[in-house]
Amino acid sequence: MSAHPYDHGHTVAGWTGCGIAVAGTALLGAGVCTVSGPLLAAGAAVDVLALLVTWALHLAGWGKPSGPRPREEWSWRVRDSGARAGHAECLGCRWAGRRGGTAEVPAPAPVTVTAPVTAPGERAAEADAVGAGG
Repeated sequence: MSAHPYDHGHTVAGWTGCGIAVAGTALLGAGVCTVSGPLLAAGAAVDVLALLVTWALHLAGWGKPSGPRPREEWSWRVRDSGARAGHAECLGCRWAGRRGGTAEVPAPAPVTVTAPVTAPGERAAEADAVGAGG
């Protein structure tokens, strides 16, 4: 049971990608400390691997779409049922060719503002009232 009324977004994709990225960053740090080109290259490669693994897990349904999820989907062990179609606001899904409910939204119709229609006698009566009062 969570003490907070919202989803923290902990997912298999997030935890796995973060773990791999930490290992890659540790290699990068060791490469900087030892001034070792091969360690720097290995750390960078592991960090790129972390990105690709996270993306693949997200596309497989082990990630989280943007925005709130229903409480029954808060557990990190629950796969995302909408991952196959893609998430509407997700850059990774768009890169994979998944549009996810982003059907073409028609452009809004232009709004035209028209002057209120008044009877010929009303306009004259308004002008008299304004002229008399001021």
